[in-house]
Amino acid sequence: MFILKVCRALSRYKIPYALVGGHAVALHGAVRGTIDVDFITKISLKNFKLIAHALSEIGLSSRLPITPEDLFAFKDEYIKNRNLIAWNFINTKNPSEQVDVVITFDLLGKKIHKMKLNKDVINVISKADLIEMKKISGRQQDFIDIEALEVLDEKK
Repeated sequence: MFILKVCRALSRYKIPYALVGGHAVALHGAVRGTIDVDFITKISLKNFKLIAHALSEIGLSSRLPITPEDLFAFKDEYIKNRNLIAWNFINTKNPSEQVDVVITFDLLGKKIHKMKLNKDVINVISKADLIEMKKISGRQQDFIDIEALEVLDEKK
């Protein structure tokens, strides 16, 4: 399972992370299909370097020709002037294996839920923080995800 491979790689290097995006929505109980694995981390040069190394070990490479140093030094410029919201990694031998490191949000101050997936324990952003992130992002899919997550709360 690709999501576990990613989470294991991040954990092996003690990279602080939380799953966000479609997988987090699904793990919180809403039906949601997605291919890529999205996560946030504590924004730092050290973490960007570790992420690049960990993902490289599982066969992924940056889709953009940028280094961890470039991303850290010019993150705000990339976001503002190039509309970059995530640092994308892909397995060129298996393009269905993709990871997005979301750079518009920092893990600092977010709540993490430890969730069991098969025999592994993975870090998933709390439902409240996920909803807040999706409100800020404001894409159509985000509003659909918010509605699905809020319906779950109403059913409780």
